[in-house]
Amino acid sequence: MSGGPYRSLRVLDLSRVLAGPWAAQMLGDMGADVIKVERPGVGDDSRLFGPPFFKDNDGRDTTRSAMFQSANRNKRAITLNIAESRGQALLKKLVATADVLIENYKVGTLARYGLGYEDLQAINPGLIYCSITGYGQTGPYRDRGGYDPIVQAASGMMSVTGFPESEPGGGPMKAGPSIVDMTAGNYAVVAIQAALYDRATNGGAGQFIDIALLDVGVALAGQFGLHYLASGQIPGLVGTQANGGAPGGGFRCADGYIMIAPGSQALYESFCRALGRSELATDPRFLTNSLRLQHRPELMRLLDETIGGLPVAEVHRRMVEAGIPSNPVNNMAQVFDDPQVRERGMRVSAGHSTTGELPLIANPIKASGPLLVAYRAPPDVGQDTRAILSGELGLSDAELDELRRDGIV
Repeated sequence: MSGGPYRSLRVLDLSRVLAGPWAAQMLGDMGADVIKVERPGVGDDSRLFGPPFFKDNDGRDTTRSAMFQSANRNKRAITLNIAESRGQALLKKLVATADVLIENYKVGTLARYGLGYEDLQAINPGLIYCSITGYGQTGPYRDRGGYDPIVQAASGMMSVTGFPESEPGGGPMKAGPSIVDMTAGNYAVVAIQAALYDRATNGGAGQFIDIALLDVGVALAGQFGLHYLASGQIPGLVGTQANGGAPGGGFRCADGYIMIAPGSQALYESFCRALGRSELATDPRFLTNSLRLQHRPELMRLLDETIGGLPVAEVHRRMVEAGIPSNPVNNMAQVFDDPQVRERGMRVSAGHSTTGELPLIANPIKASGPLLVAYRAPPDVGQDTRAILSGELGLSDAELDELRRDGIV
């Protein structure tokens, strides 16, 4: 990989599935040399999180699921059996050349292999070692495995996500995307960048970074957590309602759904006029946002009488003309056909010898300078093993053949 602000940075990615690979991919997008370390023969668990799988040039399934594809571009890949002493020795040699290591094994697993932070810091004192686990390195749950939907439940996120139980289909619901995993990856990148900055500018050595999915989920609860801490009242399920404003939220139209956010008094009045319901702007029950929150069910019932009989496109047209933020609830086909999404270049692709052009979702960062590098397709299992171990560590073909024969690579 060449170019990008992190072109002199080397990252060892020992993580699997999503949170850790997401963090490593972000660094790779900005030019870091990311080496993904996987189990021989099997690779990252998420390679097989399908169907669907991307096809090769002959129309056959590959080991490329959508989840793997989403978090592993701009990386090189090797396989190492780190449960064996020879695999551990090879990894330690790579650690000596690295700036960052990212892993998401259970607490203590890598230490049992002689690959914990203290072990590797002795080899490379400047190493930034980032561990991402379900519950962190401390506390009574430290030995538990953690997964995004479990943490969405544990963190309180699901207690405010979903429609109230009094409504059809009501009850707690997880967010569709793996939002805790991806946000944990983003927090990991911020922490890694801070540690690198400290090392470079303040004479700091390497650091151990402890990212817990549960901590991230609690932080993501945001204003709902502070709602409870400020008032002692437990927030409930909010469905598609806006956080703190009325009547913002989702509305069922005659042929679909739309989100509308008349987020100020002036916008609320414009909203009523746009719907031909000016009387709702002067109704004593709805004069202020506080009153509208108190009388939200009645206000929503009255609005549904009008909006429910109109097509989505008509409601959206009226909102746009009135300057009121709104958007139909798009499915994924509509998202990638949206002119704004196309203009912003959010669908990209990268070529690969066996699969042709692979679709990717672009990194959303836009900048005046060259912060991002060109996209390279996620690697096949171990596709760079020989090149890295021979080129970086000087192993001969005979040594590599022996390692492969013995299941070390």
